[in-house]
Amino acid sequence: MGNVVLITGGSRSGKSGFAEKLLKDKDDVLYIATAVVTDLEMKRRVEIHRNRRNCKWTTYEGHKNFDIVLRDYNEKYIMFECVGTMITDLMLDENCDFENMSVSEIDSLEKKINLEIDKLIKIIRNENRNLIIITNEVGCGIVPEYRMGRIFSDILGRINQFLGQVSDEVYMVSCGIPLKLK
Repeated sequence: MGNVVLITGGSRSGKSGFAEKLLKDKDDVLYIATAVVTDLEMKRRVEIHRNRRNCKWTTYEGHKNFDIVLRDYNEKYIMFECVGTMITDLMLDENCDFENMSVSEIDSLEKKINLEIDKLIKIIRNENRNLIIITNEVGCGIVPEYRMGRIFSDILGRINQFLGQVSDEVYMVSCGIPLKLK
């Protein structure tokens, strides 16, 4: 059975750097980058991450259908960055009016997102691969002013709880310092 490690923390807390250190001696890594480059700032952030990674790692850029994607890659170690960005991308794919979504529409959206995470975890376990999955901690900040932000926070918070339960190890990173929670 594959090993799942969850790394959480706030923005710019050092999550990615810590995850990269866990895999520093591994060349057999698939880096799943979920960010969609939408502007120059995001392009710069992606370049910084790309430049500090091991050049032998394989990169896949995308935010859905991981059960299908992983069939095309054989790497034993997978670094998934990040759950929050994936959720944002999946929410934007829906092209919804978030301010006027019904509770049932939100529930349906959350089920679609849960399915993506569930498929990812199942394939890791079934194929005896190792996953380091990075997420943002949303429970320490303010409640977003806009409804889309609140929907995002609610979904990410529940996904994080699920990931915490199914992960073999969980770390919280703050100020660049990892704290093992599980």
